[in-house]
Amino acid sequence: MNQRIKDKFKRFLYLFYGEKFFKRFKYNWVKYPSKTQIIQNIINKKNFESYLEIGCFVDENFSAIKIKKKIGVDPVSGGTHRMTSDEFFENNKEKFDVVFIDGLHTYDQVRKDIYNSLDILNLSGIIILHDCLPAKIWNQIVPRIYHYWNGDVWKAIVETRTKNNLDTYTCFADHGLGVIFKRKNNNLLDLKIKNFRELKFRDYYYKQQQFMNIISVDKLYDIV
Repeated sequence: MNQRIKDKFKRFLYLFYGEKFFKRFKYNWVKYPSKTQIIQNIINKKNFESYLEIGCFVDENFSAIKIKKKIGVDPVSGGTHRMTSDEFFENNKEKFDVVFIDGLHTYDQVRKDIYNSLDILNLSGIIILHDCLPAKIWNQIVPRIYHYWNGDVWKAIVETRTKNNLDTYTCFADHGLGVIFKRKNNNLLDLKIKNFRELKFRDYYYKQQQFMNIISVDKLYDIV
């Protein structure tokens, strides 16, 4: 049984056992700058010198970034370090101006990557995350059952939005770029929830702006 047939079977099962909500957003990401362009523009504007990428795959993004020092971590391919992000953070002693998180797209792993990145982020640095705005429920189901997979990265963004000392946004470009600054939260999300993993796609769909604090690319450049 090939992967496409397996995924269709998993989607069939999901119709019985998973969340039943099938409204979707109609995004056209082609009209917006890519993650690579945005990261590079921020690096250039801030004169950043050090860059860490979590999840490099075939180096599509990593190889294009121009900066004095860069490290890429991936257990399968690309980057400079063949290991998991957990293994890297356990042994790393360096600090970085920019951390780009594009590894395993699950809430649990992304949450760990965020907090580990905060520990090694320079004071004026920035964390950027890919795939924060899934268009439909199939894109965000964990484990993966659809060809384009954002995963539930968005739940980790919602959690950081509730922290007083983290200023978190979602830039409307390239499947949604989460942006986290280590500074006072300028738009604190008052959300009483103990387990962010339990958030539903329905919640995300109807409260997207409130949850994700969405800004334009131009606005991002203004606040960096």
